[in-house]
Amino acid sequence: MDVFNFLCRTREAKLRLEQHRLRLYRIAYSWTHHAALADDLVQETLTKAMQKSSQLRDPNAGEAWLYSILANCYHDHFRRHRASEEIDNNTLIDESTPEKESSEQEIVLKVRAAIAKLSEGQRQVVTLVDIQGLSYMEVAQILNVPIGTVMSRLCRARQTLKDLLADLSPKLADEVKIRRIK
Repeated sequence: MDVFNFLCRTREAKLRLEQHRLRLYRIAYSWTHHAALADDLVQETLTKAMQKSSQLRDPNAGEAWLYSILANCYHDHFRRHRASEEIDNNTLIDESTPEKESSEQEIVLKVRAAIAKLSEGQRQVVTLVDIQGLSYMEVAQILNVPIGTVMSRLCRARQTLKDLLADLSPKLADEVKIRRIK
């Protein structure tokens, strides 16, 4: 309380501020739900009010003025103590990295080169079934060949691609699935 007495030079100013202290504390506590923080905010509010008391033009508006100082102290406190993160401690999570894009582009080029090595019939069937997602029946109608031919060309094309692309990844070769007739 010594600081309070020191800052309040006149007895009248001290009495006015003490009258408002309890109300300020109740408001601060209702905003923060933390007794120590509410007390700190009230103390800061009263300190600022005493320092800036010469700026108060209408003594009748003193209560509203104190509440506005309390509101500013409250906002200032949370601006100062806002949770901030060190950018150096954050790990950036981005699925697309230059290394990954380069690797994917390399795979695409190898797959295109492998498809180019297939015979024309196999190349047509692979692109229509595996890339475009058409059914065996639709491919048979488009190419005007029996469905059995589509299936045999697709089987041979996939086996050839599996052999040509074996160096890429063992997983990639295992992911090639035979599609059923739709």
